[in-house]
Amino acid sequence: MNIVASHRRQGPLAAIIRPRHASRYAPLTSWLLAFPLVATFATGFLYPLSKLVALSFANGAESYVRLLEDFLYVRVMTTTVATAAAVTVFCILLGYPVAFAMTRLRGKAALITAACVFIPLWTSVLIRSYAWIVLLQRNGLVNDFLQSAGLSDQPLKLLYTLGTVVMGMTHILLPFAILPIYATLRTLPPDFARAAANLGAGPFRTFFSITLPLSLPGLFAGAILCFVLALGFYITPALIGGPGSMLMATLIGQQTTVLLDWPFAAALSTVLLAVALLIVFLFRRALSLSKGFHSVH
Repeated sequence: MNIVASHRRQGPLAAIIRPRHASRYAPLTSWLLAFPLVATFATGFLYPLSKLVALSFANGAESYVRLLEDFLYVRVMTTTVATAAAVTVFCILLGYPVAFAMTRLRGKAALITAACVFIPLWTSVLIRSYAWIVLLQRNGLVNDFLQSAGLSDQPLKLLYTLGTVVMGMTHILLPFAILPIYATLRTLPPDFARAAANLGAGPFRTFFSITLPLSLPGLFAGAILCFVLALGFYITPALIGGPGSMLMATLIGQQTTVLLDWPFAAALSTVLLAVALLIVFLFRRALSLSKGFHSVH
């Protein structure tokens, strides 16, 4: 009774700050807790983004008209989206078995597998890109092996191709596909697989009927991470890619550092952002229609 009376004497301010339930915060307290995140998001993303869009219209719609009229820029955008899609597909195809194995392995095997996933993730992207140069250059390890084994009479051109860019980006982004899928697979109760086996389902039917549908949220998260990161990848395409494998990030960097055409670079960045948001929305819509977000873990 004394506690209730003391709360009543604190006035209307206490009613605003004090939560109505032990598991909930009052509106003012919730806004105060969320304010640092909201302020960081507004100053670090929304404000620069608005300035970028405004800069792209510094000369009116001239930059966007130029982008659409010149086939070179359309081809670079198409190549960027296709490359990002290919990298995402390879990351999912290679990452899903690894994530699935990580949930089944125990002891030293699990530790070694986790180390193979995390150690490259902790290594600089620049170092991993240069590692591909060491492997694939004309006097690199791969060409030396092919010539010593009699499989090639002269060094092959393995660097500065679009295929090399896809391979290098897949290697770098692979952990971003493995970890979300692993986190989802780890939460799946093993009773589901046992129940399916008791009902006569084999391993393949159990996987495609139970495990794969329930792991779609993690697969979606990994695919989105890989796709968005691949759209804006700069270091790896710049180091191991050639003129025929130029991507949007490289083109934007060229416009800002070499040609100093900031409005056109802003227009390219805005279009790239719009394409990324559109594809992410379509991907999410398609997955939600397939009941991927309504899986019961």
